[in-house]
Amino acid sequence: MARQVLVVDDDPIQRRLLDAQISRIGLQPIHCDGGRAALDVLTGPKARDVAVVVLDLLMPDKSGTEVMAEMRRRSIEIPVVVQTAKDSVETVVAAMRSGAFDFIVKPVSPDRLRTVLTNAIRMLETRPNPMRVPDNLRQTNLPEPMASVIASAAKAAKSAIPVLISGETGVGKECIARAIQTWGPRAGKPFVTINCGALPSDLVESILFGHVKGAFTDAAKEHVGKFREADTGTLFLDEVGELSPSAQVKLLRVIQEGLVDPVGADSPVKVDVRILSATNQSLLAAVSQGRFRKDLYYRLNAFELSVPPLRQRRAEIASLAKEFLQRFTESESQSPARRFSSATVDLLERFDWPGNIRQLENVVHRAVVLAETETLQPSDFGALVLANEARQVAELRSPADQQLAEPSRQFSGQGSTSDLIRDGRGELRKLDEIEADIIRIALDQYNGHMSEVARRLGIGRSTLYRKLREYEITGP
Repeated sequence: MARQVLVVDDDPIQRRLLDAQISRIGLQPIHCDGGRAALDVLTGPKARDVAVVVLDLLMPDKSGTEVMAEMRRRSIEIPVVVQTAKDSVETVVAAMRSGAFDFIVKPVSPDRLRTVLTNAIRMLETRPNPMRVPDNLRQTNLPEPMASVIASAAKAAKSAIPVLISGETGVGKECIARAIQTWGPRAGKPFVTINCGALPSDLVESILFGHVKGAFTDAAKEHVGKFREADTGTLFLDEVGELSPSAQVKLLRVIQEGLVDPVGADSPVKVDVRILSATNQSLLAAVSQGRFRKDLYYRLNAFELSVPPLRQRRAEIASLAKEFLQRFTESESQSPARRFSSATVDLLERFDWPGNIRQLENVVHRAVVLAETETLQPSDFGALVLANEARQVAELRSPADQQLAEPSRQFSGQGSTSDLIRDGRGELRKLDEIEADIIRIALDQYNGHMSEVARRLGIGRSTLYRKLREYEITGP
């Protein structure tokens, strides 16, 4: 499907002209005749298909500036190209301050329009994780413990204080960071994310601080770096504890003086960036081990937010799952899935979610893709059923039984649910491996009685036999 461009203009002739030009570029135009209609599209299910908005500034019902302000308030991060009949510096500057990506002057030339739209789409595609602030963070009646976290985040948003967000992988640390940006004075400004743990060791400084042309062998052109990309906005340093010692020194200087040193440059460059950082490890422990600078730690940790894991936030699980279900049923149009059964909601709420919100999102997505009915049942979440069953089996087994468990298996039923789901390095195991192990446990527990095994696992006998063949399980 071609990328969609939303044209917002109250002039029908101008809309038709832009429609024709956009179609010739190879994009799909859709249009609205005013600002209110545009916001209806941008806040509805069709917004996911919109890559760029071409927005007229002067409209009778709601001006282009008002539309951009509302988009900023709602954290809608689709690039906006404003169009105006007034070729004046003041108009362009006002539009860019309101958050516009670029501008065109009526009547626009086909080449200029192609260039602007191509650049806007490229920016959208290369922006890391263009997530919006989830609906569950917008609620005013969030249950504890997240209510306290969100209240603290809202207070931090009003200042420029560096914030360190800690928590397990997948708990939503980046969502909290985006919320802080959205609720603060830098809303609508650049929000740049960098995963410090994924930076190549030999390119860390170039990626963060930029380089000049010819600074090293492959530096064929200048690179501005993440800090200058985020100028006037926010830089989110995910897994900040993974930064190299040399990068830590330069990061400290940026925080203290607002200066970055591009690789190969003769002089530093001034930047205005708010630093938000996140970690899934104890930075204080890293400081004590000499892996992280103490002075940098205290600079980053001026305001700390600790995000609890999902297993401590069970009251949120149902609402999060329903939000994911709505999103995926819109994107997976062929899926019949529309709702969860009460038994499914209970299953989701009882699971421990070692991968936190990210795991919940992936599990719901998988169920939607494979769904055959409108109501998702526990059988659509086979791995969760099996994991809960394994936990019950482990709790029932005596210590003697556990000592006699077959040692050759990756997981024999003893230990916690986390032992089943994670491998020896602490990484999540594949779903089929978990499923196969739990079927073996169930076969042992119920002495190979297939009807009872299938009933306890919440699946049909035919499904059980198919899985036995798939995983080459011969029975007890």
